[in-house]
Amino acid sequence: MGVLANNIPSYIYEKSNIIRLILLTAFFALIFINIYKPFSSSNWYAVSEFKFFVFSSLIILTGVLVVVISRIIMYYWGKRHSISNSSYAIWIILEIFFMSLFYTIYTIVLNPEREYLAVFKESAINTSLVLLLPYSAIHLYFSYKEKERLLKMLAEEREKVAEQQQVYSFYDEKNELRLSVKRTNLLYIESADNYVCIWYLNKGNLTKFMLRNSLKAIEESLADTNIMRCHRSYMVNFDQVKVIRREKDGIYMELGIDKVPDIPISKTYSEKATHWFTSYSS
Repeated sequence: MGVLANNIPSYIYEKSNIIRLILLTAFFALIFINIYKPFSSSNWYAVSEFKFFVFSSLIILTGVLVVVISRIIMYYWGKRHSISNSSYAIWIILEIFFMSLFYTIYTIVLNPEREYLAVFKESAINTSLVLLLPYSAIHLYFSYKEKERLLKMLAEEREKVAEQQQVYSFYDEKNELRLSVKRTNLLYIESADNYVCIWYLNKGNLTKFMLRNSLKAIEESLADTNIMRCHRSYMVNFDQVKVIRREKDGIYMELGIDKVPDIPISKTYSEKATHWFTSYSS
């Protein structure tokens, strides 16, 4: 886990996100340099503001090619290798270095009287702003979208689980699917020697399905559902239970459906069954 935690998220070097990062960086660089005019860019051309915008934009976009090349390399490298946070930080520093070097060379070519180190220092500061500001913004956006995607996946997974819980599937002793019943239609399950009788409503009519399996196996398959064992011979859908009553000869559950007999509760399951009924009824 520690090794994984030190790697940057894979969405950073996904193709679509790399394209977004490059476009935002190019757009920000155009705005930043044409408004702020760093690198003494106002002295590059003795032309009108419009021509300056056109010429400087071409130079800026040429400089952004450093980012384009860098991110293409990162895209293919990331397909085969993980990229650690420290490696990614060094990667960005190298992008700043080479972009600064490009603008330094270009400035020196246009203004040979300027000192190289002074120009490189100025270029490094301004290039850091040109790259780090949009990088910070786009990475926050990536993080937000990734969290949003994960939350959506989690919600979809929960919906899927909820949908699955709306239908109960029954398998025979050979693990072959024999019956699926909606949660709202299933009534109770009764043991019958080597079979179980599954009682459910079909078009409002009480229906029985014989399944070759044991009640114990059915109980295990329905663990963590609202279908609970209440007797050595019965399991009941607690969504359908309307009344639990105590008689002299024992405890019974009423489902309130015609032709459905009262389901007995044995002493072994009485406390658990009563608790479940109280919980589901609240």
